[in-house]
Amino acid sequence: MQSREKFLDTLLNISSNYDVDFIGRALDKAFELHNGQMRKSGEPYIIHPMSVAIILAQLGMDEATIVGGLLHDVVEDTEYTREQLVKDFNEEVALLVDGVTKLGAIKFDNKEEAQAENLRKMFLAMSKDIRVLIIKLADRLHNMRTLKFMKPEKQKEKSQETLDIYAPLASRLGIYTIKFELEDIALKYLQPKDFEELSKEVSVKKDQREEFINQTMEEIKDAMKDMNLKYDITGRSKHIYSIYKKMRLQHKQLDEIFDLTAIRIIVETVRDCYAILGIVHTMWKPIPGRFKDYIAMPKANMYQSLHTTVLGDNGEPFEIQIRTYEMHRVAEYGIAAHWKYKEGKSSKDSNSEEMKLAWLRQTLEWQQEVNDPKEFLDTLKMDLFSTQVFVFTPKGEVIDLPSGSTPLDFAFKIHTDVGCHCVGAKVNGKMVTIDHALQNGDIVEIVTSSNSSGPSVDWLKIAKSSSARSKIRQWLKRENKGDDIARGKDALDKSIRKKSHDPQLVAKAANINKAVKEFAYLNSDELYSQISRGGTALSKVSNYLINLYLNDIDTKKETSKEESIESMNKLDKRPRRTDDPGIVVKGDAVDNLMIRTSRCCNPVPGDKIIGFITKGRGISVHRTDCSNILALPEEEQTRLIDVEWEDINPGKSYNVDITLITSDRKGIFSEISKACEDMDIHIAGVNAKPFGDDTLKITLTLSITSTQHMQKIQRVMRNIQGMISVYRR
Repeated sequence: MQSREKFLDTLLNISSNYDVDFIGRALDKAFELHNGQMRKSGEPYIIHPMSVAIILAQLGMDEATIVGGLLHDVVEDTEYTREQLVKDFNEEVALLVDGVTKLGAIKFDNKEEAQAENLRKMFLAMSKDIRVLIIKLADRLHNMRTLKFMKPEKQKEKSQETLDIYAPLASRLGIYTIKFELEDIALKYLQPKDFEELSKEVSVKKDQREEFINQTMEEIKDAMKDMNLKYDITGRSKHIYSIYKKMRLQHKQLDEIFDLTAIRIIVETVRDCYAILGIVHTMWKPIPGRFKDYIAMPKANMYQSLHTTVLGDNGEPFEIQIRTYEMHRVAEYGIAAHWKYKEGKSSKDSNSEEMKLAWLRQTLEWQQEVNDPKEFLDTLKMDLFSTQVFVFTPKGEVIDLPSGSTPLDFAFKIHTDVGCHCVGAKVNGKMVTIDHALQNGDIVEIVTSSNSSGPSVDWLKIAKSSSARSKIRQWLKRENKGDDIARGKDALDKSIRKKSHDPQLVAKAANINKAVKEFAYLNSDELYSQISRGGTALSKVSNYLINLYLNDIDTKKETSKEESIESMNKLDKRPRRTDDPGIVVKGDAVDNLMIRTSRCCNPVPGDKIIGFITKGRGISVHRTDCSNILALPEEEQTRLIDVEWEDINPGKSYNVDITLITSDRKGIFSEISKACEDMDIHIAGVNAKPFGDDTLKITLTLSITSTQHMQKIQRVMRNIQGMISVYRR
C-alpha cells in the first residue's frame, strides 16, 4: 500500500504548488474513516480514493478537487456527515463530495432508475461546480482499472454503463485521455474475444506502422526546415475501441482499414496551423471530404484542431492533425485544462469559462423539466452520442446541432418563440418541410406566423435535439394545464354540491386563497390541477373549504340574529307584491322590502320556494332544495319567510342555468342550438370548456317560463347523440 509520504511526493512531482498540509489532513481523515474497509481485490479501501486523487492531479485539478477525490466516499460508506465535512474542511469540499455521493439511502424500483437518479444528482451538483463531474470520471476510471476483481455479470454491467454514459461524458468535456482508456477497458469486458484478437492483430503490425510513422515525420521535418517555426511532431495509433467501432460500422476487416495511424503537429499560433496545412497538402494528395476545420468551428466540448486525411506514397491513407499548444492541452484534458483557481480570475476569464460550459448549462435546463428518470437517461444517452452538424443563419452565424437535426431543432435553438410559431423553413433559399434533415453548411431561415397553432405531439417525433424536445413538452404541458384546471374546478364543485353546499359560496376566491396557503400550493391553478389528478387532494380541499364557510357563518351568528330581529320589527300588515319576480309574501305581508330571485338556484314557477331576509337587499327567494338554504344554521333560520308564486302572465320568462356534459364532436353545438330553436327557447348565454378527453362541459343560460318547461328541455337534450349528462344547477 502506498505510504502517506510517497502519495504526497507523487502529488508534488506533478505540481509543486499543491498545499500538502491541506491535502495531508484530508488523507489522514480518509485513512481514519476507511480503516478496516477492504476492496474486492483484498486491498485496503484507502487505495481507491488515493488513486482517484492522483488521476485528478494528473488532470491538473486544484487542491479542493483532490481533497474531494480523497473524501468522495466517506459520506456514503461511513458515519461521517456533510456537516462534519464543512467543519473539518470547508463548504467547497463538502459541495464536491456531496455531488458525487450516491443516493444509497433511497430504494429504487430497478437499477436503471437508480443509475438515472444518480446521474441527475450529479448534473444538479454540476450547476454549482463542474469539478463534481471530473471527480466522478476519475472515480469511474479507477474502478474500471480494477474491474477484474468483480463478478462477470458486474463487469459487463459496469462496462456497458461506462460506454453509455461516462465515456461520452468524458468526450463531451474533451478529456480524451480518460475517454480512450474507459472505452478500451469496457470493450475488454464486453467483447473479450474480439478485444483479444484485435489487440493481437494490431500488435503484429505495430513495428510496420511505427516505421511508417517515423519515415513520414522525417519527411515533414525536412519540408519545414526553412519555416523557422517552433513545433513538436508525434505519431500515434488509434486506440483499440476506435478501431473496433470503425470495423463494426464499416463492416471491414483490420486489413481494410488504412487510417490506423495519425501524425500530430503542434505549433504556437493559428496562423502556423494553416501554414503547415498548406505544406502537407503539397506533399500528399488530400482525400476529398476528409478535411475538417475544428479551429474555425470548434466541437461542443471546446476541441480545436485541423484534421486532414491524405494518400501516402504507398497509396494508403493516413491522418494528420495540426493544432496549437493551447489547443493540444484542451484536446488532452478538456475542460480540466481550463480549470483556474478562483483567486485572480478576471471577469474576462469568467465570461470565457461560462461560454465553454454552454453545453452543460443547456443540459441542466432540460433535465429539470424531465420527471421520469428513464426519460432523463434515454435523452442523456441520445444527446451524448449525437455528432454535430453545423448550419448557418441568414446573417452567417454558426449554429451547432445534433446530427440529423431538422428546421424545428434550429428554430428552437434560435428562440423558444421562434420554434413555437414555426410554420415552415427555407434551406439554401428553397422551401422545405419541418422534418427536413439539415446538412453541414446549410443556410437555414425559419418561416413563422402569429396565427400558428403551436407545437403538436407529432413535433416530438420530428425534433432530434433534447433542448427542442424539452421546449415542445413544456409548451404542451402549458396547453394541457387548462384542461387540468377546468377538470379540477368541476370536481371540486361537484364534491361541495354533494355535501349540500353551494360551490359559489363555499369555493369563493378568498377561501380558495386560504386553501392555497394551507396546502402549500403555488397558486390556485396548481390546486385545481392537483385535484384533477385524483388522490386525496379533492376530499382534503373540499372539507377545508366547507369548514371555512361554516366557521364564517358561526362568527357572524350574533350579528345576524340582531339584524334579523331588527328587520322583522319593520314588517307591517299590508300585503306587498313585486312587479319583477311575480312572488308574494304569504300571510302577514311586509313593506318597503324588495323581492328578488336568488342567482344561486334560479327558481322558476313550479319550484317550491322560500324567502330569506337579507341585510340591505330585501328578500332573496330560493328553491327549498337550494344547498344554501339547507345549510343554514338554526340561528339563521329565523330570517326565513314564506313566499309563493303569484298568478303571472303566460309570457313571463326567467333565466335558468342548465349544464350539459357531452362528447366533443363536430356539429354538437349546432344540434343543441337547433333543439332550443325548435322549442322556441331563447339562449341568453353559453359557456363551454373541455371536460376530460374528447368531452365538453357546456353551461346554457336559457329563458324559460316554468319547471314544466325546464323538464321538457332536459328530455330533449338527453336525446341528443353523445349527450352524457344533463342537470340543472
